[in-house]
Amino acid sequence: MFLITIALFLTYFVMEPVFATAIDDGFTPFFNGDITLGEAIRSGLAPFHAFMANRVDPVAIQELQALRSDGEQQNLRPEEASFSLLIPSFLLSEVGKAFQIGFLIFMPFLIIDLVVSAILMSMGMMMVPPVVVSLPFKLAFFVVSDGWTLIASALVRNYQ
Repeated sequence: MFLITIALFLTYFVMEPVFATAIDDGFTPFFNGDITLGEAIRSGLAPFHAFMANRVDPVAIQELQALRSDGEQQNLRPEEASFSLLIPSFLLSEVGKAFQIGFLIFMPFLIIDLVVSAILMSMGMMMVPPVVVSLPFKLAFFVVSDGWTLIASALVRNYQ
């Protein structure tokens, strides 16, 4: 529940300018009667398209484009891609970034586990589970390094 709450508030923090632009460009003029519904939808979706196009991995969009059998133009730039191609490419790019972040978070903890295991083995304490001994060190490392702030700031900087 805690991680979902953090994810929701960080999402709001990152996406608030995009939502504001979509409302200002699409929905407000439509409710004022200045543009039609079709124009409002196009204007409202444009900020989301630009957001995803600026952050999509070009390799992911080319791979998905190659899977299309409708003969769509090859080597499309992300700005030219339709939502049906851009959304899955963006999601695959985000999953790739998530695995990279997870790996970078995992490595220091793995090193702590290896060091504790080596120390316990050298002391002849083979029956003591290394996880029990290393957990306080992992928690202390995360708290001392201000882990939540580092993770949140790295995630937000990824979108700016």
